[in-house]
Amino acid sequence: MSLNFVLPPIHDNEDGSWGPSSSALPPSFKDIPYAPFAKNEKLSRVADWHTEADAGASNQRRQQQQGRRQGREAYGASDSNAFGYVHDEDEKSFSLVDNSSRAAARGRTGGLRGRTTGGRGMVSAQRGPQRGRAPGAFQRGGYSSRGRGGGRGGYGGYDKPQRTRDSSVAIGPDWQVLEELEFPRLNKLSMGVDEPENLESAGTLQGYDKAFDRINTRNLKNLEIQERVRYSETTSEDPIIKKLSEQKAGTVFATDSILSVLMCAPRSVNSWDIVIERRGDQIFLDKRGGAPFDVLSVNENAIEPPADSDDLNGAASLSLEATYINHNFTSQVIDLKSKAYTPNPNPFYDAAEETEPLASTLYRYRKFDLSIEEDEELNLVVRTEVDAYLGKKSHLITVKALNEYDPRQQGAGNKALDWRKNLDTQKGAIVANEMKNNSVKLARWAVQSYLAGAELMKLGYISRVNPRDAQRHTIVGIQSAKPVDFARQMNVSLNNGWGIVRTVIDMVMKQPEGMYVLVKDPNSPVIRLYSVPDNAFEEEEEEELIHHQQPEDDE
Repeated sequence: MSLNFVLPPIHDNEDGSWGPSSSALPPSFKDIPYAPFAKNEKLSRVADWHTEADAGASNQRRQQQQGRRQGREAYGASDSNAFGYVHDEDEKSFSLVDNSSRAAARGRTGGLRGRTTGGRGMVSAQRGPQRGRAPGAFQRGGYSSRGRGGGRGGYGGYDKPQRTRDSSVAIGPDWQVLEELEFPRLNKLSMGVDEPENLESAGTLQGYDKAFDRINTRNLKNLEIQERVRYSETTSEDPIIKKLSEQKAGTVFATDSILSVLMCAPRSVNSWDIVIERRGDQIFLDKRGGAPFDVLSVNENAIEPPADSDDLNGAASLSLEATYINHNFTSQVIDLKSKAYTPNPNPFYDAAEETEPLASTLYRYRKFDLSIEEDEELNLVVRTEVDAYLGKKSHLITVKALNEYDPRQQGAGNKALDWRKNLDTQKGAIVANEMKNNSVKLARWAVQSYLAGAELMKLGYISRVNPRDAQRHTIVGIQSAKPVDFARQMNVSLNNGWGIVRTVIDMVMKQPEGMYVLVKDPNSPVIRLYSVPDNAFEEEEEEELIHHQQPEDDE
């Protein structure tokens, strides 16, 4: 008996393209792109010789084995469900976030003058004189330390729940959004700026102790408490800037701390805000009292940043610890026997009221020309800071500190190396990890050093004596770097930073006189410019003033 092999019918596509021909396509699939596989399936065969019945059974078995999520079918597997869209599943992936409860939980510090000492209290403050609306209204509100980095990309991290961060300032119902800038747009900005002009210098500067450069993992040195005063007054409270403003020395006035946040904005994750006031043809960039400018973040850019907890490794505790470490380290590396350089007295120090000695700090007021057209005059006056001189008084340096708390804890970084064991032999890997996890903080330090005209940056590596003790620390090493080279190593574009600054200035210049607030969205890569009432922060100041005037109960 002979058997004849009969070929099954083959639908030939006469136009030669992939997929069924238009003549053989069912009417329900007309004008729909051909998509025979699900997005998560790999193309393993160029032709399937199974019959439709076999294919249907095979698809059913495969779906049972793979357990397709909530009945989602393969793309194009059903005539009635093109592209496998499931409405109810899409709805389940959507949720609303209520910000009303967080707005009422904002911390306040009132109208306090920025002042830092090295004690265990970490950041202290001293009440300044009561001021009028213009300069005084800027130092209200508080820093919400709960806000820490949201979900990041990265292998294995896409399914983790995203964190909801708090805004650094409560957005008032009468605030009006004027402009919105997304980070991709900011990254495309660029502007070249010439060398600045030095206008004035004030403060007292001392030499750097070179003995600290010999510290390594075999020659450690304990971090010591330094009871020295360091100021961080906002722009409008600076008496020298007030004088330069009256002399029409510039169009825009700021501090290096505020300007560095703006120039490094696309790297930021946590929320921040800058209060901007236009007075006539002049613009002032200010901070509010207790704003994030005065408290250092820790691993803000890490894939999994520190948790929002109240323990010693929580985000808020680590920020205060980092601020405390940075202040004490900056003062400890000073050679107190070196000759002090004081071109002009410290503009914020009051010898009649202060008891602690001053920390080594030189304030340099520098003017940058941001003009674009030849007939344009747009000068930016910035108060910058340097921490010491090296060798001779003209060789200026800045001093900063990185801190290690516990490499095994959340937020310490992926596969973080123990500094005490590996800093001498694997410093490159440790530096790379810090550049990744603290990208915005290190970028700001590099920009601040560049603005100040510092020749060198000194970066200290500070580790806890015991991972469970946040009060005692050890210096395990120090690194030197040129600010511009360090910025280049981190892919920090100074021209991009100047482009961002000029763009924000142009935005404000288009507005009438008044007060504005630039806010980095807490959960999106975008900054917004708000128009706010002149008394936007006066209510918080009055509440804080009443609170401080109330007598304490007798114990």
